[in-house]
Amino acid sequence: MMIPHAILRIKSATPFATFLIALALPSLAQAHASEGGFVLLLPTDVYIFSGAASVALTVLLLALLPERVLSPMFSSVPMSRTRGSLAPLITSTLVCLFLFWLVHVGKTGPRDPLANPLPLTIWSLWWIAFVFLQGMFGNLWRWINPWTGPVALARKILGIKPFLSLPSRLGHSPAVLIFLLFVAVLLADPAPADPARLAGYVGGYWLFSFLAILAFGPRWLHRGEGFTVFLRLYARLGVFGRIGGRLRLGLNGWQVLRMRKAAPWLAVFMLVILGSGSFDGLNETFWWLDLIGINPLEYPGRSAVIAQNLIGLGVANGLLISVFAGAVWLGLRLAKADLSLGTAFCLFAPTILPIALGYHFAHYFTSFLVDAQYALAAASDPMANGADYLGLGTFYVTTGFFNTHDSVRVLWLTQAGAVVLGHILAVLLAHAVALQHFGSNRRAALSQAPLAMFMIFYTFFGLWLLASPRGF
Repeated sequence: MMIPHAILRIKSATPFATFLIALALPSLAQAHASEGGFVLLLPTDVYIFSGAASVALTVLLLALLPERVLSPMFSSVPMSRTRGSLAPLITSTLVCLFLFWLVHVGKTGPRDPLANPLPLTIWSLWWIAFVFLQGMFGNLWRWINPWTGPVALARKILGIKPFLSLPSRLGHSPAVLIFLLFVAVLLADPAPADPARLAGYVGGYWLFSFLAILAFGPRWLHRGEGFTVFLRLYARLGVFGRIGGRLRLGLNGWQVLRMRKAAPWLAVFMLVILGSGSFDGLNETFWWLDLIGINPLEYPGRSAVIAQNLIGLGVANGLLISVFAGAVWLGLRLAKADLSLGTAFCLFAPTILPIALGYHFAHYFTSFLVDAQYALAAASDPMANGADYLGLGTFYVTTGFFNTHDSVRVLWLTQAGAVVLGHILAVLLAHAVALQHFGSNRRAALSQAPLAMFMIFYTFFGLWLLASPRGF
């Protein structure tokens, strides 16, 4: 999963042109490179101008956006009526069998994470690519969920019915905990891409979730199984969705405006998604390593910073939730709204999802360009024994697109563009939600001013991450 870091500075543009680029793309904030990617550094004064432009443009958008624009923008059109089908259960069962094979290969196949199909499938194809596709297009997870088919089969053959009740007071807290454990493995485990180690995680978690679904029924999938809850949240951003048994098509995010008020733990989950991704960038910086007493030039390895990263992950999420709640509270006071803080927090939390998805794409984009090639080679020769099932012949993984100014510029603009679109969509959705509950454009704009500042804070923070040297 690793390729060497290359620290690049865009020199081909003049300072004024660079400033114009940054002004046009102020939300480049979160487009920092993932582990195994590269970092694009721009002059410090560009960050200041970009941040100021973000504040001005965001506040202007919130204050002047006509009320009549948003409703048509987030409308949807019917496409076809959907009916109950066994197809998702069949594909689920097939995916489960494929997952079992991947676990087997993880245990018995090549030890190199870049040659073994298990880590490449889990970390590159599923965690990077599939998560993004889920957010762009809708609920694709229902077709590849590896539990629904096997559970239905087990119930039919064995006659097992749910025999435990999941307490309602827990809400979605089990799903939040499971997701945080996953992120902890991603950030703090000494060797998260080791095939045998990952096989143990994947196989063990599949069995745990299978038994939990059998015991608690579908409620565990909807409230307890962290990845299903996570992916169902991102599905709300997709262009395709179902209402009343009919497939509908609309602008990304249209389903967010048709959601019922999110349950408290579900709203917290949405903030945890963004907070965990942010810390994923922070924990690589010299600043963080210096804070925890590590010389970045003598990095001792992931095993030496497990406790520090776990504590940092918790603090980052707690701080983000607190700041977001404070912004929502201040907006309620400015708009003189009679909504409670808890209600408003749950209403506006879903509007953060586009920022998180745009960040997800930008964070992992460069890693995926390389790891997808390794995944293709592993698919052709999964046991690293010289097979060539896909007929690739002599196949070389290339990183040549990191070596020229033109290709790097394209990569940078792609990453920045994803975050820009996520930021703009989040602003539009937040304003639309405010209009639904506060009525006039003036009150909506007042209520959203603190949230705009909150988003700008993330712009400054992300730009600082881009400017920060990496320790590993």
